[in-house]
Amino acid sequence: MVKKGKDSKERKFPESVEAFLTFRDVDPKKTDLNINETVYLPHPGSHRASVCFVGSGDLLLRAKNAKVDGAIEPSQLESYAGNKKEAKSLARQYDFFLADTALMPRIGRILGQYLGPRGKIPTAVPPNAQIETMINRTRGAIRVRSRGSLGVSGLVGDKKLSDPEIADNILAMIQAVQKKLPNGDKNIRTVAVKTSMGKLSKVKVEES
Repeated sequence: MVKKGKDSKERKFPESVEAFLTFRDVDPKKTDLNINETVYLPHPGSHRASVCFVGSGDLLLRAKNAKVDGAIEPSQLESYAGNKKEAKSLARQYDFFLADTALMPRIGRILGQYLGPRGKIPTAVPPNAQIETMINRTRGAIRVRSRGSLGVSGLVGDKKLSDPEIADNILAMIQAVQKKLPNGDKNIRTVAVKTSMGKLSKVKVEES
């Protein structure tokens, strides 16, 4: 399936590879099917998510040294209060947010209504955390959301990755999603793969 899904005309740029999962025996109207999972890809390839850290002191300094994409200090955080336009812009700008645990209540009050609907509530960072490791790991992550639909999709790499590496990434996505389904992998109907400009290759999952 992966090999067939990647088999598209060679381009002058590395095409991304996307995986699609469809569900069965799940009624989104009756089930709380609100999948919003962060999937840490074992082989990110050229994919790099943008990460913003909200905090101060040593954690902020270490985050900047790790070249985090965005850094917001507590005083800057207050500037978003009541500034709907800037708060929305911030929520769109970054893929993931990390934040000092102590600031989580304040972030919820100021930015919660903008980050929440996008599934971007920050991951809390304890004072003694290895912030550098968290940033690097998050850069290789994707967000998978169902939004009440009977399926999810996510970028699982690019054509520069080998077939086994793409397969590993798809497996990580499946494992993250099935934990949120009522009957786990039994609720997954099909798994499909395609490049950004290629044809869809789909496999039906046999019921057990």
